[in-house]
Amino acid sequence: MNDIKKQIDPRMHSAEHLLNQTMDRMFGCGRCFSAHIEKKKSKCDYHFGRMLTNEEIAEVEKTVNQAITANLSVTEEFLTRDEAAGLLDLSRLPDDSGELLRIIRIGDYDLCPCIGLHVKFSGEIGRFVITSISFEDNVLRVRFKLS
Repeated sequence: MNDIKKQIDPRMHSAEHLLNQTMDRMFGCGRCFSAHIEKKKSKCDYHFGRMLTNEEIAEVEKTVNQAITANLSVTEEFLTRDEAAGLLDLSRLPDDSGELLRIIRIGDYDLCPCIGLHVKFSGEIGRFVITSISFEDNVLRVRFKLS
């Protein structure tokens, strides 16, 4: 088993996928460029131009939780690089990631190349809570936990 799979909690990692998709849908900022995912608390960093308002923070949290409570199926599929390139941004993939890519799909909400462990249904994640947000040097950091 890959070391990354041993370190990342499936619930928290699946929540990160939902947060990334929510941030991109709401703000067009793309997925996080840096993440630190742990069982108790995690963070994602986004290239961003400003701090979020309290209303926006509440809306992000609400939207992620709606995707969780929808109990979406979490599945994996394997696509060639060419097939995946038509659906996803592959610019952050390492050069040695191979020709066949593992893609994680969370219902019709998120699609992302990934090697990590995930839940089988989004309802297994639990409640998503944003614990704090900070903004510095055009980086928005979102800290979150699950309850």
